[in-house]
Order: sequence, then structure tokens, then C-alpha cells
Amino acid sequence: MTRPIILYENLRTVAYAPFYLAIERGDWAAEGVEVDVRLSPEPVETAQGLLDGRADVSWGGPMRVLLHHDRDPDCPLVCFGQVVARDPFMLVGRRFRRRFQLTDLKGLRIAVASEVPTPWMCFQDDLRRAGMDPATINRAADAPMARNLERLARGEVDVVQVFEPYAAIAQHDAVGHLWRRFATRGDLGYTSFYATRDFVEGNRGTCIGLLRGIHRAVDALYTQPLKTTVAAIAGYFPDLPRPVLTRAIRGYRDSGLWAHSTELPVHAVAALKAALLSGGLITRDVPYDRIVDDTLWRAAELGDVS
Repeated sequence: MTRPIILYENLRTVAYAPFYLAIERGDWAAEGVEVDVRLSPEPVETAQGLLDGRADVSWGGPMRVLLHHDRDPDCPLVCFGQVVARDPFMLVGRRFRRRFQLTDLKGLRIAVASEVPTPWMCFQDDLRRAGMDPATINRAADAPMARNLERLARGEVDVVQVFEPYAAIAQHDAVGHLWRRFATRGDLGYTSFYATRDFVEGNRGTCIGLLRGIHRAVDALYTQPLKTTVAAIAGYFPDLPRPVLTRAIRGYRDSGLWAHSTELPVHAVAALKAALLSGGLITRDVPYDRIVDDTLWRAAELGDVS
């Protein structure tokens, strides 16, 4: 393209560390891709802005792409590269538990992450698979994650569902203990690049460059010293103490949150769809090839341009 692409950041979160690292290291620039990264005003806009032409590419959850396809069978949105492979959310409880099981939640007051749909969709699916009816849990009134952490500290709830940095803050401030990482579920296709199919087909070189750049950033994240990564992206979290950011990134890295390959595989998409279907967020099984272009990662990582 002759101009920088407008790249939507879904929201500001430590789980998106590879994207920030790619910017700061110049990994996309090294691939010849100029990006104008803009923070989406709200997660709903991250997808809608592509449809309306306000952005060229977004990074965010394939959940949004599935939701749009569920509503419109002719939806042009398509995913083309996995980055956050696993669920970044956690359960943090007031009391220490050595061997937590989901059945231990019976009778406890639970504050669920409600800012976006995917965390609860995946959580409720796990509850069902553990033989529990999600409707029977003692769910507290919805509130933002920061507010829920305050409620946990005051003893108003027993356990909260949060992502980073809230889990690291709870541990750093000694107000909560990590009970469960939902990343242990395995690959889920949690975050990818996506765009309209017309953009992808007309700008394959740009999309391949995005994938090559983010692949380099993820490799660095896993191989370079942790303090190097923290120093590089600390500016995105100016109010977060370095020890908290370090704890958050270390936990995500050690849990295999970020994908070693930009392939968005069938099994990961199927796992995400299963959670959205069981939770009633989508009503039909959208075919994989309708929502994923799996040729770009092959070109980016394998040199397969066929």
C-alpha cells in the first residue's frame, strides 16, 4: 500500500504484549509494512470499523468475526493469523487453595469478567464440561474488573475472573491468590488479525508482512530476557509498577499464552465455536473456511505461495 495501514488495537491489555513488542522493536517496519496503530474506542468498533472502512486491519478476538458471520451469512470479515492462542483469563480467590477444582466454586460468590463476552462464554463452557449448570453459580452483579478486585479485597466476593494485570496486582498487593489459569484449557484461537476478505485478497503482501513481524516479536518474547520485554512495553502501562508487569508477562509466557506459529488451526477455532454455541452467543456452526484464510501464514512461515 502507498499509505500506512490503519491497524485497530482492540483494547489495552498485557495479553497483547506481542503486538506492542512488534511496534517497539520495529518488526513490522522491518517487513516493509507501515502501520498507524489506533486504539479502538470500544471492542464492538474493532470489527465494525473494518466493515465501515474506518480501519484496514484489526487485532482482537475471532469471537467478533464469528458473531458477525452468525448474524450475516455474507459477512466479509476473515481472520488470518493467531497470536494469543489461549485464554488469558484467570480465577483469583481470597483464600489460598492448593488444588482448585471448578466444583469448588459451589456456594462461593463469583464476580465474572463482563467487559466482553468471550471470558464468560469460555468459563460457562468449562462449567458445563465439569458437570455444573452455569445458571446455578452464585454470580455477583456485573462490574468492571478493577471494581471486582476492590470487591474481592473487601470480602464482598470470594473469587473473581480477571486477566492481567489484575491477577498480578491481586498477588502483589496480597489481596488474592491465583486459583486457575484458563490457559490450561489449551489452544482456543483467542486473538488474531482480521480484515475484510477484499482487503486481504488485495493486500496479501501487507498481511504476510504483519504475520512475519508478529512472528518475530513472539519469538523474541519467548527467547529474550524478561526484563528486556518489560522495558520495551512498559510505556503502554505507565501506571503499572514494573514488578507487577513482570509478574504478569512471566505468567503468560510460562503458560504458553502466545502462539509459536501464526497458524489459526481448525481445532482452535472449533474449541472457540463450541464455547460460543454452548453459551448461546452464536446460533450456528460457521464453516472454518468462511472465517479463516489459512494461506497467509503458510506464505509467511513456510514460503508456500501456491
